Amino acid sequence: MPIRVAALYHFTTFDDCPAIKARLAALCCSLGIKGLLLIAREGINGTIAGGDSAIDAVLAEIRGLPGCADIAVKFSRAATMPFHRMKVRIKPEIVTMGQPDLDPVKDAGRYVTAQDWNALIADPDTIVIDTRNDYEVAVGTFAGAINPGTQSFADFPEWFRANSEALRSEGRKVAMFCTGGIRCEKATAFVRAQGVDDVYHLEGGILKYLETVPEAESLWQGECFVFDQRGTVVHGLAQGTHLICHACRRPVSETDRASPLYEEGVSCPACHGERSDAQRAGYRERHRQQQRAVAQGQDHIGATHRDGKALANAPLLP
Repeated sequence: MPIRVAALYHFTTFDDCPAIKARLAALCCSLGIKGLLLIAREGINGTIAGGDSAIDAVLAEIRGLPGCADIAVKFSRAATMPFHRMKVRIKPEIVTMGQPDLDPVKDAGRYVTAQDWNALIADPDTIVIDTRNDYEVAVGTFAGAINPGTQSFADFPEWFRANSEALRSEGRKVAMFCTGGIRCEKATAFVRAQGVDDVYHLEGGILKYLETVPEAESLWQGECFVFDQRGTVVHGLAQGTHLICHACRRPVSETDRASPLYEEGVSCPACHGERSDAQRAGYRERHRQQQRAVAQGQDHIGATHRDGKALANAPLLP
């Protein structure tokens, strides 16, 4: 496993995003690093892969950026390079909520460790909110959590405003969670900006909880969708029973795979009606080329960047 994969995000304030982009792009390319880094005024988010010394050099550069000295990084290994190219992009937000004026650095809720999470959400005075999309929640969630029923993270502000009166009960706490931590961190900043002060979020997200909390003590129910080739994970981060649909990126259960609407690499029951015959034909050809490349031990250069990122480690994707 010679390739080191580093997944990271950090909310801070960048005043000169173009200069940061230029420095990181030049360094990554000179060291043979591949992956994707998103830069915004609110911070940095992304996943990169390369040799150990090259990754160390890039992380040293990132830790030298304003406010990034203590950035948390999640590492994994890969047998081959999981990305096809290196991209550094400037975005309005590092995770899209449609609220670019939020300041998660100053206004995010209080972290709660995985070890302390059970006590918080078991408290009858705590309102627990799952900030993920509805198709993620359907696969698994914490007992008693509210499902906002959103299709994307950008839908969360509208849902909260519509339900804010019910969520403002005096004396009650609000606890929020997501897959890897980035969405709930920003969601707590939004909720606090709406006037709710007693707000908490799960540090490291569901993945940290499943990694560290024994199954016998767990309040998690079901599996956790992770946006990558594993589909879902369970306690101990072992692979779950769901796969990922390469057409729509949604989870596919064992029941879904028995449906006549499911075709590996082409469609699933959730997206079959959303795609045309021509689109499915394109997906079918892409899948055929990918399978051929695997059989020949080659990279499939036509794979999308998001597919490449998923092969590495994507717990921080929105």
